[in-house]
Amino acid sequence: MTRWLRSGAPWVWLTAGAVSLSLIVVLGLLLLIGWKGLGYFWPAPVYQFEVQQNGHQSIVIGEVYGRKAVPVEQLTEAGIDTSGFDGEKVLRYVIKTGNRDVLGSDFVTVLEPHIVSQVPAAGVAVIERLKNGRFYGIPVGLTDDGVAIPLEELEHSLDQADSVRDLIRQIEKKDLVALNHQFEQLNAQLRNSGDSLELMEERQRLEQRFAQIEQQLLLLHQQLGRDSLIVKEMTGQEITLPIEQILDIWYPNDFTAAGKFGHWLRQLGHFVSDDPREANTEGGVFPAIFGTVFMVLLMSVIVTPLGVLAAVYLHEYAGKSVFTKLLRVAVINLAGVPSIVYGVFGLGFFVYIVGAQIDDLFFAEQLPAPTFGTPGILWSALTLAILTLPVVIVSTEEGLARIPNSIRHGSLALGATQAETLWRTVLPMASPAIMTGLILAVARAAGEVAPLMLVGVVKMAPSLPIDGQFPYLHLDRKFMHLGYHIYDVGFQSPNVEAARPLVYATSFLLVTVIVGLNLTAIGIRNHLREKFRSLEQ
Repeated sequence: MTRWLRSGAPWVWLTAGAVSLSLIVVLGLLLLIGWKGLGYFWPAPVYQFEVQQNGHQSIVIGEVYGRKAVPVEQLTEAGIDTSGFDGEKVLRYVIKTGNRDVLGSDFVTVLEPHIVSQVPAAGVAVIERLKNGRFYGIPVGLTDDGVAIPLEELEHSLDQADSVRDLIRQIEKKDLVALNHQFEQLNAQLRNSGDSLELMEERQRLEQRFAQIEQQLLLLHQQLGRDSLIVKEMTGQEITLPIEQILDIWYPNDFTAAGKFGHWLRQLGHFVSDDPREANTEGGVFPAIFGTVFMVLLMSVIVTPLGVLAAVYLHEYAGKSVFTKLLRVAVINLAGVPSIVYGVFGLGFFVYIVGAQIDDLFFAEQLPAPTFGTPGILWSALTLAILTLPVVIVSTEEGLARIPNSIRHGSLALGATQAETLWRTVLPMASPAIMTGLILAVARAAGEVAPLMLVGVVKMAPSLPIDGQFPYLHLDRKFMHLGYHIYDVGFQSPNVEAARPLVYATSFLLVTVIVGLNLTAIGIRNHLREKFRSLEQ
């Protein structure tokens, strides 16, 4: 036993066990997030509950959102009549009834002893709306401009409404944006050259074009508001829902297994590709996905050359002096600085100093409205580049240290300069280590939220940093981020219970984005490692 302990084998097994346990915990966490997040898009069955409480009988229609065992003593202290309850605990059902505009809440809680019957709701549809969340009810009628039409025309009405909404969205995002851009340029010219006749005529032409677009949008909204769906909700009341507010309608109790899977895929596709709505508690997260990926790529473009140049100086040119030692200590200490401190630095230096100077030099005609002197995606990328710079420097310097000096000496002996040796021989061989540093930088930067709250991220961005207007890439714009979206939905949402599944779904999506970026970088690193393996040997 003593010999076995001295051999070091127990420590090998202990280390392997710790690594295995860590992997199990990480995989379990990912499975939990994925199950709770992706399961939100699966069409749950809708039940009809007959509830009898305090001599009053009612009907509740909705999805079973959750179950929880509650002590009977706790219910008694809350003033609930628990006479006739068996056992020390009873199940409390949380039922998602939707119909927020009618019932005032999305959820109803019912105790199991109060449930007389629970059966699948026949003919009940789940209606996805632009506002006020989902609506549960039985479609009983359809009208076109107040005239009743067959209910079979509902699918055609929904398709027509989708087409009109797409046209409205295209006009608002392309025509109006282009017109606003022309107005901004014209106003800048008017401020510089005065009210010339030619500019005034151009302004009049733009105003006429704006009036035409406004009239076109008005006609489209009128066309969209003609049809209405009449739905009977669980209290027996008939509610009229405008077709323009209905995005989708499905009957979950009538789905087959294939139908459920197809609906799940469609809902997941909408979540990834649509814009958010209802204070981020409904809709999709495409602007947040785009903002996260674009910011990380921009940060990578900035941090990689800076980190490599710093590492090359420290390892290849700087001698072993006190100044070099202080630089290395400073780099190591920078890695431990809290991220919010970088956010404060980015706000004070990049936004208020650098951005203000850029506005004074290039955008003076737009002042006092700032262009770069306000938080934006460029300053966010620069802030995170500084935050992750120590990781890239240390990783690159370690890669440079692993390259044998004989390779450098051979290159110099063949007549190459030190710069040529670095550029053509040393840096290509150190590229796997550079990619390792970049992978670590991406993994950290993609999940940072605190500094971004100060230097560019917002709850809702009106437009993406890339569009069809010159100069096409707008680095001064604010952007959305998946990490901040999780914080906003989880802690700032007016309807936390309804938005909770979206927190899991967005978290799983953020992990997926980070893993995708890292796998891409790992693939490039492995390719480079195989390419230069023979030279290292």
